[in-house]
Amino acid sequence: MTLPLPRTVRAVDTAQLLDLAQEAAMHSFSQRLPVDWLQEHLAAEGTHYLLPTLVQRLTHRPEVPLQWRCRQLLTLSTGEQVWGLLDILPDTFDKIPETLGTESRKDIVNRIEQAVTVREWMERTAADAGS
Repeated sequence: MTLPLPRTVRAVDTAQLLDLAQEAAMHSFSQRLPVDWLQEHLAAEGTHYLLPTLVQRLTHRPEVPLQWRCRQLLTLSTGEQVWGLLDILPDTFDKIPETLGTESRKDIVNRIEQAVTVREWMERTAADAGS
């Protein structure tokens, strides 16, 4: 049985996001940013947001548990927000408290849609450093 994908957004702090990235790495989930990259670039006191977007089941790797692929809106130490992907176990996601109201969730979804990707931000940053 597949758990239904929640239609919500969850907020986490930097320490929680690093724990989620560690868990994704431990399970060898395919969508995750390296923990060291996150430690280097995330705002230490930042708030980050997770939006489940699809159920991920690796039929070719049955040992890998079902996961929810989330779009994540990350707050960087520069103050910018970028988005990336993070695969999360459903039970882990469910343990994150629901703290956002409807209007906040709508605003965050809009911000994700307008934000540049982590890759685009990295390319722009590298180009700026080279000029």
